[in-house]
Amino acid sequence: MAAAAILAQMDLFAVLTPEEVARLDARLRRRRYAKGSVLFLQGDPGNALYVIESGHVKMVVTSPDGKELIIAMRGPGEFFGDMALLDGEPRSADAVAADDCQVLILQRDDFARFIETHPQTAMRLVAELSRRIRRMMRQQQEATLLDVSARIASELLHLAEDRGRPVPDGSGAVTVDLSLTQAELATVIGVTRESVNKWLRYFQRRGWIRWEKGHLTILRPDELRQRIA
Repeated sequence: MAAAAILAQMDLFAVLTPEEVARLDARLRRRRYAKGSVLFLQGDPGNALYVIESGHVKMVVTSPDGKELIIAMRGPGEFFGDMALLDGEPRSADAVAADDCQVLILQRDDFARFIETHPQTAMRLVAELSRRIRRMMRQQQEATLLDVSARIASELLHLAEDRGRPVPDGSGAVTVDLSLTQAELATVIGVTRESVNKWLRYFQRRGWIRWEKGHLTILRPDELRQRIA
């Protein structure tokens, strides 16, 4: 898919005319990253906005004792790197290719000029940032109020909501378009890999999910919701 077509489908740029999308497209450069490659590190200058064309990128922070925590996953059609562009501060997390990916890169100066002349896009950016903050607040609340099994069930449902597509058999099952290891899922939720493994096996035995080599299908989302209630 051409870069302009990807931009036109993004909520962030949905208010633009085809001519405006074409002008923005002309300022982008494309780059490929192999799985495990680092796009930028925490503390690096925030000099570009990234739009994912294909693949997935994980945002990772490292605690003082060396433990890694995945704070977000971004997939095709999503963007990242915007926080540092807006406040001028260094990158707040590492960006690492979760699988082979291709991204479109918009330099900070071009992005700033574009935002100045397109206030509607600025408002959409603020709305997206607000959504991300609400998600972080939800995760913090769940860490306080829910037991481990409920937190895992909640994260599986949010993955289905954010990355899922219905299985075309009318069953209501949802497959998640994201390859994720149990260790990565554990760091997203803030629990141990052993806990994730235990409860994923439990959910599979009950017929609520299917987990095959990191690929997730939610078979009974209603049962997972009951786990949270």
